[in-house]
Amino acid sequence: MSYTAPLKDMLFVIDELADIEKVATLPGFEDATLETAQAVLDEAAKFNGEVLAPLNFEGDKNPSTFSDGVVTTTPGFKDAFRQFGEGGWQGVMHPAEFGGQALPKLIAAPCIEMMNAANISFALCPLLTDGAIEALLTAGSDELKQRYLPKLIAGEWTGTMNLTEPQAGSDLALVRTRAEPQGDGSFKVFGTKIFITYGEHDMAENIAHLVLARTPNAPEGVKGISLLLVPKFMVNDDGSLGERNDVHCVSIEHKLGIKASPTAVLQYGDHGGAIGYMIGEENRGLEYMFIMMNAARFGVGVQGIAVADRAYQLAVAYAKDRVQSRPVDGSAKQSVTIIHHPDVRRMLATMRALTEGARALAYVAAAYSDIAHHAADADTRAQYAAIYEFLVPVVKGWSTEMSIDVASLGVQVHGGMGFIEETGAAQHYRDARILTIYEGTTAIQANDLIGRKTVKDGGAAARAVLAQVDATLAALKEHEGAAFDAMHRRLSAGRDALANVVEFVLANMKSDPNAVFAGSVAYVKLAGIVLSGWQMARALIVSTQKRADDPSFHGAKIATAHFFADHILPQALALEASIVSAKGDEGVLALAVDQF
Repeated sequence: MSYTAPLKDMLFVIDELADIEKVATLPGFEDATLETAQAVLDEAAKFNGEVLAPLNFEGDKNPSTFSDGVVTTTPGFKDAFRQFGEGGWQGVMHPAEFGGQALPKLIAAPCIEMMNAANISFALCPLLTDGAIEALLTAGSDELKQRYLPKLIAGEWTGTMNLTEPQAGSDLALVRTRAEPQGDGSFKVFGTKIFITYGEHDMAENIAHLVLARTPNAPEGVKGISLLLVPKFMVNDDGSLGERNDVHCVSIEHKLGIKASPTAVLQYGDHGGAIGYMIGEENRGLEYMFIMMNAARFGVGVQGIAVADRAYQLAVAYAKDRVQSRPVDGSAKQSVTIIHHPDVRRMLATMRALTEGARALAYVAAAYSDIAHHAADADTRAQYAAIYEFLVPVVKGWSTEMSIDVASLGVQVHGGMGFIEETGAAQHYRDARILTIYEGTTAIQANDLIGRKTVKDGGAAARAVLAQVDATLAALKEHEGAAFDAMHRRLSAGRDALANVVEFVLANMKSDPNAVFAGSVAYVKLAGIVLSGWQMARALIVSTQKRADDPSFHGAKIATAHFFADHILPQALALEASIVSAKGDEGVLALAVDQF
């Protein structure tokens, strides 16, 4: 159950599809060349393969435990986290001013993928810390930044996101946690928060909880939510840790997967009030929290890619080893390894194609984010920011949905042994299942894609993406061969299907919102398939041109792109039909409530 990072594919995408040399021309990223990326990824592969991956199965068997308010993580996790911090991995994409490496998101994304593929339960802690760092960088006071960011970026302290309450799931208008001003700039926080990933643990000295709460005179609804930083231990002026704050873990959840990651119920203020500090302005907490959320949503999409790749690697290894049945074409008289059977090859090719397509789309999105934040020209920043924002719910929603399908196929490749825990296939399936739920369910990603990312700008970002697909379609026409013919035909049809759905959403949002939202998740999946197919088409062109440089690698890229065209892209037309042609809400809403 080892993990080997797919470095060659990662570097191919970084170089040929995401264009790292363009990113390296941006102010502040001059040293972020392909050579830098290769050096960083090589070291990440060693750390994740040698330190984190061996703990993954152990964490599933021996998850975090809770006793008398103390959470003890899986044996080995605490030492691994120490090595993680000492290696500088928390600070890969954070500012050098606070001790980070200030590398682009394009280099950070494969590092995040490797860590999650090696050990997703472990990786959840740095993921949440990244979000806390982003929120502080954006809205924190200079004092909060100086006090907390160096420790967070060094991996000495960790961060959390505290949104959900027992009565307030995704509807944050129902948040009731209170923050009472104390007259000295601090607040006392009272309330209960649930589903807090790494809300309590023994891997770091301190935890910076970022908490949504209401001040006394706050307006009702989401307009009255503030964001506060509540430390586990108070921090003295000299940076040393003081007394324990009034925030305590009262239990952790028993879960289907990601078992080594403690999911805490936190109680604030049972002993007089937890001291907290306002981040930014009062009543703008949701705005700031969305900064964390957006960073986390991209990260969760990468988690989906990571789990899918780990499941694929395990399935390939098993299929090359498991001997069963003679080949159907009579090419051997004795039983052969199951990878010789057509349906097993179909499953493995599906796993590979979905994973590679989603990886390429995510890394390209990461490059767009880098340009959006660092380009010298304001118009360029705005253009790329709009496209990146459009892609985030697709990367999150599609990559996580496909990870469940890929992990499920991994179980199927193993046959009966996939249902046995010792093979490890079941763990990937169980771990993947949460990814479509946290940081906003797929339906919430779909609502975001429709409302904020398609309708709000009149479809401008969607059409900008479609224009890039058109450019790739034109480039495909310049080549001949079965793979190019299939890709052009299928991608062209998928592109038109996506364009039709965009126009359907724009035309019906006001007049028939049920019709739009009944097909919202199908819209996310359609966009994921078409835009991943777009990246596979680009890979097909590059690998055809460079095949002589590495015939095995580029030959596999060509074959995988051809498979994606023939077996994945045709699904786009069915998804379009379920949204547009069938007016999906008529079927969705046909059953009355009392008929369920």
